Amino acid sequence: MPSDKPKILVTRRLPGPVEERMAALFEARFNASDAALSADAIVAGLEGCSVLVSSITDRLDAALLGRLPGSVKLIAQFGNGFDNIDIEAAYAAGLTVTNTPSVLTEDTADMAMLLMLALPRRLVEGAEVLPQTGMWPGWSPSWMLGRRLRGKALGIVGMGRIGSAVAARAKTFGIAVHYFSRNRRPPALEDKLGATFHDSLDALAGAVDIVSLHTPLTRDTSGLMSRARIAAMRPDAFLVNVSRPELIDEPALIEAIEAGRLAGAALDVFDNHAGLNPRLRALAEAHRVVLTPHMASATLEARIEMGETVIVNIRAFADGHQPPHRVLPEARARA
Repeated sequence: MPSDKPKILVTRRLPGPVEERMAALFEARFNASDAALSADAIVAGLEGCSVLVSSITDRLDAALLGRLPGSVKLIAQFGNGFDNIDIEAAYAAGLTVTNTPSVLTEDTADMAMLLMLALPRRLVEGAEVLPQTGMWPGWSPSWMLGRRLRGKALGIVGMGRIGSAVAARAKTFGIAVHYFSRNRRPPALEDKLGATFHDSLDALAGAVDIVSLHTPLTRDTSGLMSRARIAAMRPDAFLVNVSRPELIDEPALIEAIEAGRLAGAALDVFDNHAGLNPRLRALAEAHRVVLTPHMASATLEARIEMGETVIVNIRAFADGHQPPHRVLPEARARA
């Protein structure tokens, strides 16, 4: 007897508890190798399926979306970001797209604070001394000096869920919170966080000691930290990014740090289309940049919650309801 369970293709390996739940609820096809699937493999794997469970590593452009079997009706993205999907093309093709927002807030905010601490306090550099040398040179009043965070000014770009969570953490460290956002936050939230609003990102960039990016990638935010805005930052300032690499003009950032016009950067995301930029790697080896491999949401708890959110979206859609986390094209979402 044919099953009435939704048939789904999951493009990447998910935590065990998530795959077990999906296997129980759906007719699920999993990617045992966890290697990113080619476009041809995705199309072939979706034969007879109604749901594609994608991730940020799947490039779902208009060409690929046009090749999907007619049975596919839902793309349930495993992740908060969805810039790997041509949302306009998906909408035009009658495909519903969902994502997994909210569940990454606390872990991403923790990571942003970790990077803010690691960079000025030279944590990575200090942590390498003993493993690399096998000895401690001994305490010295002038050795391994970093910079104090208390009393510094943090500029948050994008005061949404994650930006607000970062602001709350920064306040407990005695850091003055400044922010730029498309919409100013209510006075009650500003008072609670002790946050000062700037209506110009250019002004914010030059007024703070640390700039931390917490805005999604859109047409408006691509290249947000341009060469001019990086140049506007203080020479002793740091740039932190746990959002999307496309927000930053990476060559301009590298040039500014190399030339000493910027103290450094801590990046959980970076341009890796052609491999890691050798100049960026050199800066990391010189401890002027801290690089982490997209770890902001990498906690077991977050990944399981993301999986549960994907399941909720699939079940709601299969039951004929509007999924709670539907993604719409930018123009329609703003209408």
